[in-house]
Amino acid sequence: MTLTVEFWTLVGVVVALLGSVSSIVWRLTNSVISQALKNIDSHFDTLEHANQAANAELARRLDFIEKAWRDEAALWQRFERELLLLKADLPLNYVRREDYVRGQSVVEAKLDGLATKLELLQQRGLNA
Repeated sequence: MTLTVEFWTLVGVVVALLGSVSSIVWRLTNSVISQALKNIDSHFDTLEHANQAANAELARRLDFIEKAWRDEAALWQRFERELLLLKADLPLNYVRREDYVRGQSVVEAKLDGLATKLELLQQRGLNA
């Protein structure tokens, strides 16, 4: 028994088989690519959630640092105000050494003058 097939029939069958195989390969490739894209989308969603959580944590830390800076600035302003008040009160409550010595010298000079006058009076009283 011999099977006789024409050349063009054989070409048609081969083309049909290649068409069906390429269709199967196309569907399989499309399915694999679709699964890979779903996997990539899932991965990116996970990364996006992690990124949002990290951004929220960063914002919380920056708010904490900003509050600490404001508190520190308020403390420095209070310190500066107290220092200015001290500078204003200092001349009223503090006598420099040179000023004290000068005042003491004036008092001692007056006492010396008074002692001299008393001595003169005593000498006149004795001479009289």
